[in-house]
Amino acid sequence: MHDINSLWESNDTIYRILDIVDDEYLVIDCIKRCNPTFIKMTDLESATAITEEELRQRAGITIRDNLSSQELAECNRRYTIIKDIFNVIGSDIQRCEQLRTMAKLNNHSIRGVKKWLYKYAAFQDMRVFAPKEQTVKELTEDQKNFRWALNKFYYTRHGKNLSDTYICLIKEKYCDAEGKILPNRPTMFQFRHFFKKHRNLQTEYISRDGLKDYQMNHRPLLGDGVQQFAPTIGTGMLDSTICDIYLCDNQGNVVGRPVLTACVDAYSGMCCGYSLGWEGGMYSLRTLLTNVISDKIVHCRSFGIEITRDQWPCQELPATLVTDKGSEYASMNFEQLAELGITIVNLPAFRPELKGRVEKLFDLIQTSYKPHLKGRGVIQTDFQKRGGHDYRRDASLTLRDFESIIIHSIIYHNNRRMLEKFPYTEDMLKLEVPPFPVSIWSYQKERGLGNLVAVTSEMLIAVMLPRTTGKFTRKGLVVNRLRYACDGFAEEFLKGGKVIVAYNPDDVSHVYLVEQGFKKFELIESRFLGANLSQVEETHQKQRELMDKYSEAALQGRIDLVAHIQTIAEQRSIKPTDKLKSIRETRKMEQQENHIDLLKELNDGKL
Repeated sequence: MHDINSLWESNDTIYRILDIVDDEYLVIDCIKRCNPTFIKMTDLESATAITEEELRQRAGITIRDNLSSQELAECNRRYTIIKDIFNVIGSDIQRCEQLRTMAKLNNHSIRGVKKWLYKYAAFQDMRVFAPKEQTVKELTEDQKNFRWALNKFYYTRHGKNLSDTYICLIKEKYCDAEGKILPNRPTMFQFRHFFKKHRNLQTEYISRDGLKDYQMNHRPLLGDGVQQFAPTIGTGMLDSTICDIYLCDNQGNVVGRPVLTACVDAYSGMCCGYSLGWEGGMYSLRTLLTNVISDKIVHCRSFGIEITRDQWPCQELPATLVTDKGSEYASMNFEQLAELGITIVNLPAFRPELKGRVEKLFDLIQTSYKPHLKGRGVIQTDFQKRGGHDYRRDASLTLRDFESIIIHSIIYHNNRRMLEKFPYTEDMLKLEVPPFPVSIWSYQKERGLGNLVAVTSEMLIAVMLPRTTGKFTRKGLVVNRLRYACDGFAEEFLKGGKVIVAYNPDDVSHVYLVEQGFKKFELIESRFLGANLSQVEETHQKQRELMDKYSEAALQGRIDLVAHIQTIAEQRSIKPTDKLKSIRETRKMEQQENHIDLLKELNDGKL
């Protein structure tokens, strides 16, 4: 009788004894590795014993010792799947049932699990599940040419398609001096096979379309959403867009497309404020932030829209503002908000997905009004295409009309748009907080979780004003060549010195001394009250031009004056006497001689 797990060769077949039942052996063919069978003991009486090493050589199997942790883990996983099946391998019914169960449970095919089972039964070592050790094959000459062509013509900023790359390959590498194709050229099928086998999508996207396009459109989305950097309310995302509609003035004249600027809370998705107008840049940004802290009830009422406080509850600035590389956000004026305790986060350029909340707001607002304003100036997909409709001719809404539509759209967005994928907490689920931006904002605010900054409109506007250097003089505080005064600064006016001043380009009537908590200085030169800086500069320029115009005449006058003085002095030169004691009598005589009776002169007609 032979032992269990022993190996025997009979009739060019290698058997492994898996079990002994009565006078039969349960064996498996270690080369073919098919279903185990029972054979009589007498069938192996003349068989020859072989070793494990001989079996592996005959079967072409190599048991690796230098397995990596990942490979060892995979071996253990496969062994775990088949070990219970191996215990009933001698029963066809139980083996089949277990195969079906384990295959379904682990999402594998029955054929694949059976292959693992018989391989382990034949070699009795779970390391046979490890993949063969990879050996790096040296590229053939054709494959080197394939890689050269892909790098030169395909993986470039202006890369060709695969067919054109193949044509360039044949032209450069498989043509003679006269441009005739050589007989040993590879086929397009071989080139495409090499490309698919060695294709790296990340490299392809970056090399052909650039890193920015890859990060924006193709990169794996593995983050935890905006809540990853905005764990509570108080992170505002700012951006601007040009609306897809043409507007007109009250007389029906086409004005153009308005600029919409918005601030959206990253955590709740609520629109904190907006700005709509014809000017962008820093002007629209100041208007936006002023709207964020304004009383929304009063603002909406000015458009004939009645709302309650809880429909638009934001009257504070987010403590963190997220912007892109726009010129208005990169300006020094915007960075001055840090003086209010606000953190500015500048995102890389061309990365709109990093501020997806505000981008989504623009999309929702434009989607909400476009279907209902067709034929009223709304731009369609054929905009600027040859033969396309000129939508400027359809403009029939004024800026005020359109702003009313924007306000209604924002109120809907804040109060009725569902945030289906918002990461609810257990407490929010327990309280059944509605999945609307305003509800989530209010929930966080009521629990003191908001990261907000309270600021007055005057302070906000003053902080965002442009700044320049002013100079204290005896004539006042000189800023932009204008003089300003304020009580309590006599010492500064006398001492002099330079200071930082905030000024309003739209009205030069006053400036703010930054170092004194934005102390207000009033304009001394009343002629410029209410004027803007451009008008002042224009007045100064005209005055300079006028002075330049008559400067030559003034110089000529001075020269003529000197000439007259010198002529008179030379013609009437009297030698003075030494009689200095009679100056008083001489002066009295000269007064009498030169005295004029004005009334007599008038009567005589001399005046």
